[in-house]
Amino acid sequence: MFISFLVITLVFAVVNWWAAQTGNKPWEYAFKPLTMVALIAATLAITDPASSSAHGSGARIAMVIGLALSLLGDIALMLPGRYFIQGLAAFLLAHIAYIVALALFGLSWPGVALGVVFVVVAAGMIAPRIVRGARSEDPRMGAAVTVYLSVISLMVIAAFGTGSVWAIPGAVLFYASDGCIGWDKFVKELPYRHLLVMVTYHLGQIGLVLSLAL
Repeated sequence: MFISFLVITLVFAVVNWWAAQTGNKPWEYAFKPLTMVALIAATLAITDPASSSAHGSGARIAMVIGLALSLLGDIALMLPGRYFIQGLAAFLLAHIAYIVALALFGLSWPGVALGVVFVVVAAGMIAPRIVRGARSEDPRMGAAVTVYLSVISLMVIAAFGTGSVWAIPGAVLFYASDGCIGWDKFVKELPYRHLLVMVTYHLGQIGLVLSLAL
């Protein structure tokens, strides 16, 4: 069942990528949430023995909570009107849930150190301009974006700490997706921004789930 739901997730994701890039709002509004619903179903269908252990079971629960909060964030960000802060809050809570899930895998200090190096370099390249742009729009927005970037950075560090060949690229892709959103919104419009954001976002989420299954 896990593989079946994962295939459905990928099909829904590809349809959403096409809809987002072509501006087909009805299809985007349908398939953006459907992709996450299918991925939640895939996560619940994981039968690997590791997910049945005490830590594995807790990690799966935390992962599902993170996915559900991401679904709420998706809905908030695509609704007409100014729901950016609400979406940001939902994703911030999602990253906290992912940190819990990844921590339950067990973290190694060398992996954590490597994650810190990655985040320092990556954040140093994009975070100052994103935060500055957000602050120029509204000081409260600047503060909210700073907190959010801090939390997602901790999620990436936790992913590196697991040493998982799925969690690390998943977290990095998620980081890239949010970086694209922040850059496009507060610094400069990106070409193919809708496609860039959604492809990295969905593949990032799938990578995090695969770290639980494989």
